[in-house]
Amino acid sequence: MNARVLDGGIINTRLDDVRAFEGVRTRRILAFLLDYLIVGLLSIPVAILVFFLGLLTLGLGWMLFGVLVPAVAILYIWNTLGSTDQATTGMKMMGIRLDRLDGRPIDGLTAVVHSVLFWAGNVILSPLVLLVTLFSDRKRTLHDLLLGTVVSRTDR
Repeated sequence: MNARVLDGGIINTRLDDVRAFEGVRTRRILAFLLDYLIVGLLSIPVAILVFFLGLLTLGLGWMLFGVLVPAVAILYIWNTLGSTDQATTGMKMMGIRLDRLDGRPIDGLTAVVHSVLFWAGNVILSPLVLLVTLFSDRKRTLHDLLLGTVVSRTDR
C-alpha cells in the first residue's frame, strides 16, 4: 500500500488516484439495493422471533414490529460497515469501501451515523443527496461531505 505521512497521520495515496472513483456512483446504487435485500432477508427471522415474543407477552412484544427493520439495518451496518473491511456485504460485492479522509478506520458509530444521515438526507432533501455526486470531488454524497468520508473502489 502506498501511503504518505501528513501532519502525523497516515494518508492513503490510493485516495489521491482518480481511478479509485471511476464507476463508484453506479456501484454505490447497486450495493445499496443488495444491502436493502439482505436487510429484508435478515428481518424475516427477527420478525418470527418478535411474533413469538408477542405471544409470550400477550401482545406487548408486537410493538417491536415498529422498529424491527430499522433495528436490523442498524445492527447490520454496525457489524459490516463498521468492521475492518469498512464495507457492507453489498459494497464488498461491488468492490467498494468507505474510507475516512483523515486515514482513520471507520468505526461502528461512524458507520451508523453515515447511514442515518443518508436516510435523513433522503427524507428531507431527496434529489439533492445524489445530485451532489455530480458536482463534488471524488463523487461524494452530501453525508460523505458532512462526515469527511469517501467511497472508493477496492481494486484500484
